[in-house]
Amino acid sequence: MHILHTMLRVGDLQRSIRFYTEALGMTLLRTTERPEQKYDLAFVGYGRNPEHAEIELTYNYGVASYELGSAFGHIAIGVTDVRATCDAVRAKAPALGGAVTREPGPVKGGTTTIAFVTDPDGYKIELIERPR
Repeated sequence: MHILHTMLRVGDLQRSIRFYTEALGMTLLRTTERPEQKYDLAFVGYGRNPEHAEIELTYNYGVASYELGSAFGHIAIGVTDVRATCDAVRAKAPALGGAVTREPGPVKGGTTTIAFVTDPDGYKIELIERPR
């Protein structure tokens, strides 16, 4: 068994696609429009499943925002340079939303460099430095 995708409900599908592709460097893998069912989907990732897990962005027509709740923690992404990725998020934030919420630095009690960002809908993403 392996994880295929994680689904996130978003308030603006195009904005979310741009954030994940432009700020985090993912690829738009495929989209599905379901006007009769009143939702659209976009799958983004660094590769296709089953080799790579994907993120499914779901836009339900007429819903601009969601309450995130307290049960969801975060998505973790391995990056080669946490500082550069945070800089990319900051550079795109005025147009796309999102923010750096924990600056790059060592994880508490360790040496691995991490940071946290949020996407335009407020979902938390942990960036974990994984040098090549």
